[in-house]
Amino acid sequence: MSCGMATASESATPRKVRVWMDGCFDMVHFGHANALRQAKKTGDVLVVGVHSDDAISKYKGPPVWTEQERYKMIRAIKWVDEVVEDASYFPTPEQLDKYGCDFCVHGDDISTTVDGEDCYSALKNGGRYRTCSRTQGISTTDLVGRMLLMTRDHHRGDTNGAIDNQEFAELNGGENCPWTGVSQFIASTQKILEFSSGTERKQNDRAVYIPGSFDLFHCGHLDFLERARQEGDYLIIGLHGDAVVNWYKGCNHPIMNIHERVLTLLACKYVSEVVIDAPYKITEEMMEHLSIDMVCHGKPGSPVPPCKDGGDPFAVPKALGKFKMLDSGNELTTTILIDRIIRNRISYRNRNRRKESRELEMYNEVYGE
Repeated sequence: MSCGMATASESATPRKVRVWMDGCFDMVHFGHANALRQAKKTGDVLVVGVHSDDAISKYKGPPVWTEQERYKMIRAIKWVDEVVEDASYFPTPEQLDKYGCDFCVHGDDISTTVDGEDCYSALKNGGRYRTCSRTQGISTTDLVGRMLLMTRDHHRGDTNGAIDNQEFAELNGGENCPWTGVSQFIASTQKILEFSSGTERKQNDRAVYIPGSFDLFHCGHLDFLERARQEGDYLIIGLHGDAVVNWYKGCNHPIMNIHERVLTLLACKYVSEVVIDAPYKITEEMMEHLSIDMVCHGKPGSPVPPCKDGGDPFAVPKALGKFKMLDSGNELTTTILIDRIIRNRISYRNRNRRKESRELEMYNEVYGE
């Protein structure tokens, strides 16, 4: 046989299975990430279609994030291989063919517009539709509702950060849909294991440590983590606990509890490891235990509340010459994001009310309740 001739086994290499998943992906959270993780497991390449602002406004209501923010956030989720911008709100077999996808995967809830149209009817009729399990206890509707409740105190001592279902239902016109209504997220070690990369730190990897709350993970956070990753090989997030975040931010912060924030960070491709309920003050023992080479914080001017004893939480890494201020170039903050919701309170309230009302009707039609 000629040296240049391919063998039968080489020429019969199996074609990669390409999977399509689309959505609004507004305020990208760990529920979105979990759906993408499950979709990726059904094939080899995950192609994600993200709808435009115009399409979302027409069929669902005003999005909280801009389309450019949503495109960037989806690209940063570690299970995503390709992103299609301005994807059709009603995917068709022709669209899947265009991107070489075999089938579409969506959550096991019924996806409709505010007018009750089934967005996936064409793919269902063509046999190119698969479902994955929806993550209970989280949705964009839920998060918007939490921010609309910012003027109320949900960090009471006996609630552990939980949002009262009755308060949320009243805010949304009395509806509380089984699919997207608020429900307390139940954390488990299995879920953390599924989200963790499992990649061990190599002996010569330079470790960068970043402490913070990372509430409502957004493009401001993402650009900062991308910039910080340039400082080393292994990015460790020191995630502050709910009580600590509430202490230094006050009001109703954090909007997402620590378990939700852990999963959201683990889904980001720049994050290597998360220290859960990290201490606010960085000690020398902590630096040695985690073998931290550099501690990074936001650009000069970013507020750094002192420790309860009045000291600088970054005093040790500064004294060791292992502290650096970074400017990501992105001005977006969690406060600005919440302000968007508060300024557009009526629009988002009406959006939530209409969508949950229609979903509740569909749920009752399907399950006969």
